[in-house]
Amino acid sequence: MNIKTIETVFDDHGKVLEKSRALFPVILSMADICRKALESGHKILICGNGGSAADAQHIAAEFVGRFHNERMSLPSIALTTDTSILTAVANDYSYDYVFARQVEGLGNEGDVLWGISTSGNSRNVNEALKTAASKGLVSIGSTGKTGGEMVSLCRETLVVPSDVTARIQEIHMLSAHIICQLIDDMDWKK
Repeated sequence: MNIKTIETVFDDHGKVLEKSRALFPVILSMADICRKALESGHKILICGNGGSAADAQHIAAEFVGRFHNERMSLPSIALTTDTSILTAVANDYSYDYVFARQVEGLGNEGDVLWGISTSGNSRNVNEALKTAASKGLVSIGSTGKTGGEMVSLCRETLVVPSDVTARIQEIHMLSAHIICQLIDDMDWKK
């Protein structure tokens, strides 16, 4: 093991973090989209694969529980958590539709679908975004690299300026925490 590796990772993270300052308006817009949906009685559905699945669960927990302020629970569902649905849809249809079928069954016009994919090309996330559009949900996305197909499927997309998956995921969670804080700081009933 070598301390140089740690320094290199910290330096790389710092560079991506600095470049990501340009995304402040996007983060604010994503928070506003979520706020409007929640204020009007709608929910936030979140999906992603692998580390992005864990991020989806993390974000949903911040809304349903709380981020830092004591406030009412806010409706949010991670579409990554029901193994019976995931395995049944993957088996009976295709893994490409594990999130789209949930959006079809759980999503309503005015809800938000938040797709997370570091490449922006995760087929199952993008199929869910297409289903969301057909049902009148508002879609937002967190991605990186060039943004991929996801950019054309979302009203607002956070495209982290990096090709390194770990750096993209780090900025995704920082941005998600900022969105949660902006929403948490609102005057919600307790």
